[in-house]
Amino acid sequence: VNPRSSTLRPYFPRYLFLYADLEEVGISALQWIPGAIGLVQFGEIPARVPDVVVHHLRKHLPAIHDAAGSMLKGLKPGDPIQITEGPLAGYKAIFDARLSGTQRVRVLLDMLGRQVRAEVNINVIQKKAFGSGR
Repeated sequence: VNPRSSTLRPYFPRYLFLYADLEEVGISALQWIPGAIGLVQFGEIPARVPDVVVHHLRKHLPAIHDAAGSMLKGLKPGDPIQITEGPLAGYKAIFDARLSGTQRVRVLLDMLGRQVRAEVNINVIQKKAFGSGR
């Protein structure tokens, strides 16, 4: 009912996979789809996604969604986390939110006495109990 309250998020945000005969429909008709910003094109040629790729995506999206969900299992906004890899490795932070349609999360870091938002890959965070000296 309310798209903002949905727990499922698009895997390809703002992309619409469309099966159409472009010679019959015409590219100009697709430019008026609400929210569309254009067609993915290579030069002047619209990109084609082979049926087998779409089938593969449909088949594997539930597993991808479940895997991402399991990484966040039990993690809620305000929970302490530690960043384990990348340029922020070793930093302690606060989990803020999962970003829709991505494998990224927003965290809050304490830098120079200010809380700063940062986006990191979901794979480089782990829940941490602060105050234990670690």
